[in-house]
Amino acid sequence: MTEGVTAIAGIEIPSTSPVFLIIVGFHILLGLTCVVTGLVAMMSPKGRGRHSNCGTVYYWCLSAVFASATALSAMRWAENYHLFAIGALSFGTALLGRAAARQPQPRRRFDLHVTGMGLSYIFLLTAFYVDNGKNLPLWKELPAIVLWLLPAVVGIPIIVRVLLRHPLLRQPRN
Repeated sequence: MTEGVTAIAGIEIPSTSPVFLIIVGFHILLGLTCVVTGLVAMMSPKGRGRHSNCGTVYYWCLSAVFASATALSAMRWAENYHLFAIGALSFGTALLGRAAARQPQPRRRFDLHVTGMGLSYIFLLTAFYVDNGKNLPLWKELPAIVLWLLPAVVGIPIIVRVLLRHPLLRQPRN
């Protein structure tokens, strides 16, 4: 369905199909929005305001990224099925994190929220690096396994640190 290659800014996109290219453009904009809003939400004081607003934008943009990734994967299934799987993990863990934030039990809610949203961000970055690392300066010199593992190697210790040290998570259980 998607024959040929289109080069944009030195990056090869494996199709000349206008539909594929439009979906890719939409997917890139949404993915960048996820990266920025996810980071702002993580770095903001927790609660209503910037954290929850950016978190909501992150979640809905990630939903659209997963939808576009599903379409792109379906168009090139043999080459992209693994990106669909990573996208499903990213969206699924974000869904868990968002649902946890709406639960009435504060301690459990924050544990699952931090874990779900943190893993979602790790999977988002993993998909990006696995798909695009071969085109990025410095990243293209790394072995493929590094592109798969680096987001988790950096992100999981951060999640664990937050789970052990954040004041909202250190409150006694009821």
